Amino acid sequence: MVIFTLFIMLFGLMAIGVPVAFALGLSSISVILLFGDESLASLAGHIFGSMEHYTLMAIPFFILASSFLSRGGSAQRLVDFAIDSVGWVKGGLPMASVLACMMFAAVSGSSPATVIAIGSIVIAGMVKEGYPQSYAAGVISSAGTMGILIPPSIVMVVYAAATEVSVGRMFLGGVVPGFIIGTMMMLAIYFTARMKNYPSVPFKGFKNLIGSSIQASGGLFLVVIIMGGIYGGIFTPTEAAAVAAIYAFILGVFIYKDIKIKEILPVITESAKTSIMLMFIIANAMLFAFVLTNERIPHEIAEAIFSFGLPVWGFLLIVNLVLLIAGNFMEPSAVLLIMAPILFPIAIELGIDPIHLGIIMVVNMEIGMLTPPVGLNLFVTSSITRMPLLKVIRATFPWLLLMLVFLMMITFIPELSISLPNALMGPEIVGG
Repeated sequence: MVIFTLFIMLFGLMAIGVPVAFALGLSSISVILLFGDESLASLAGHIFGSMEHYTLMAIPFFILASSFLSRGGSAQRLVDFAIDSVGWVKGGLPMASVLACMMFAAVSGSSPATVIAIGSIVIAGMVKEGYPQSYAAGVISSAGTMGILIPPSIVMVVYAAATEVSVGRMFLGGVVPGFIIGTMMMLAIYFTARMKNYPSVPFKGFKNLIGSSIQASGGLFLVVIIMGGIYGGIFTPTEAAAVAAIYAFILGVFIYKDIKIKEILPVITESAKTSIMLMFIIANAMLFAFVLTNERIPHEIAEAIFSFGLPVWGFLLIVNLVLLIAGNFMEPSAVLLIMAPILFPIAIELGIDPIHLGIIMVVNMEIGMLTPPVGLNLFVTSSITRMPLLKVIRATFPWLLLMLVFLMMITFIPELSISLPNALMGPEIVGG
């Protein structure tokens, strides 16, 4: 009765247009007050307590770092380096766009930020070189999803906070999958370009390539700071996020000098708004997860699955199906915070590596960024290209199919996710 009421209220509120964060909070509070023994004061304590998680403190810092990088010219320098690297290949400009998205994802941790920063630069350039605007929009909208797969990823931080797994292991788990999907996209572009005779740009020489690599090195060095600092034991992932924000500020204001002093406050204000919005969603989703756990919902679902004798591959297929549906209607962080407490204990009982499960969930959230009605990358791409949303959806569809193939690879080849973290950090000890 409790779980039925909880989900009926959640989906009912969402159906009448209530924002997801409010729907999560209102349904959770209503169920607790109707069926539980908690007081309003204790509910407030649960909400504030959930936000005291040390790992979650990394999110505002990564958002701030992404804002400084987006405004500070790092994206343009990464694009220039990518074009000089692969732009001369057949279909080189969209391939360079994918490479630029991979590099910006490695310093931003955000999918929409990647689409805005790279798309606002390269889409017009691709159209100027003779590529259809719809093709350019589809490439950027899809490649931008790597912002939540290639570390550092805000969505990975949320998963780690929800499941108590290592953020460092999650970051390592996304490295190989990130390279694989980037390579798959560039190969698809290459063969498409050969079939449709799309153009390439002339090679400007090694001197120009070296120059653009030096210009881009300031932004790329942030990857060394974050990953090297974490795995070198210099600082924690949360401390790495704070260092990244400071470095991005120094890079944009004092080194590249693309951000004027008067622009600093608007950048901080905008990133603060984004952080508050995301943390409000997380707080309400944490409360929702508390209700699920308090009512032993994950335990009951686990018992039902075991009673049916569902194999591991069958469970993973159900996980993908549920997450793909949820990703259509909800923001990635909210989906993870709701579903992780349900799926994680079952996965552990079935012997599924928690990092493998995490990467599967992140890839599903990537696909959710490309599917209506809440696919954020679709709206961002539509806004920067001024294309109708339906046209952007059609342009993204072929890449969505490629992403589904990639999802099956990640789901049924766990070594793609766990080989690197196990090699560098040893096997995961759950509950140890």
